[in-house]
Amino acid sequence: MSKPTSSENIVNEKYDRCLADLLVKAGVGFGVGVVASVILFRRRTWPVALSTGFGMGAAYADCDRLFNPARIPGTRIITQAEEESK
Repeated sequence: MSKPTSSENIVNEKYDRCLADLLVKAGVGFGVGVVASVILFRRRTWPVALSTGFGMGAAYADCDRLFNPARIPGTRIITQAEEESK
C-alpha cells in the first residue's frame, strides 16, 4: 500500500507546478515578443515586455485556479447541509 501524501507535499507540488508554468509561459511570451519586435516593430522593447507580461499573467491565473478552485467562474460550493436538504 502506498503511504498517504501529506498536505505539505501537496502544497509543494502545487508550487512547483506554478513555478514551472510561470517559466514556460513567460519564456514563450518572451520569445513571441522578441520575434514580433524584430519582424514588426523595428526592434522596440515594448513588445517583449508586453508579451512576457501576458505570459506571466496567464501563469498567475492558472496558479490562482490551482490553489483556489472555488474561484472558477460558474462553480458553486455545495455545503453538506444544502445537500442533505435536497
